[in-house]
Amino acid sequence: MSCEEPHETDCSEVLDHLYEFLDREMPDSDCTKFEVHFEECSPCLEKYGLEQAVKQLVKRCCGHDDVPTDLRAKVMGRIDVIRSGSSVPEERL
Repeated sequence: MSCEEPHETDCSEVLDHLYEFLDREMPDSDCTKFEVHFEECSPCLEKYGLEQAVKQLVKRCCGHDDVPTDLRAKVMGRIDVIRSGSSVPEERL
């Protein structure tokens, strides 16, 4: 998705890191760049709003379930591998 307008921060960068923004897992300076981008780009703002609504719905509906410790560790391990750029081995959680 892109509005095909020039922006200081490219739409693809914003969308690639949207969940990091939603979860506030990025430096404040990057959050500020994304906020500026959303002010300029309605397609990205719409996508952000949709993903934020889905995240809130999941939290409301599923936020009360306890997650098994081993599953949490596996998921966090996979996230670390993906963020490092390594390939993820095929296995079932």
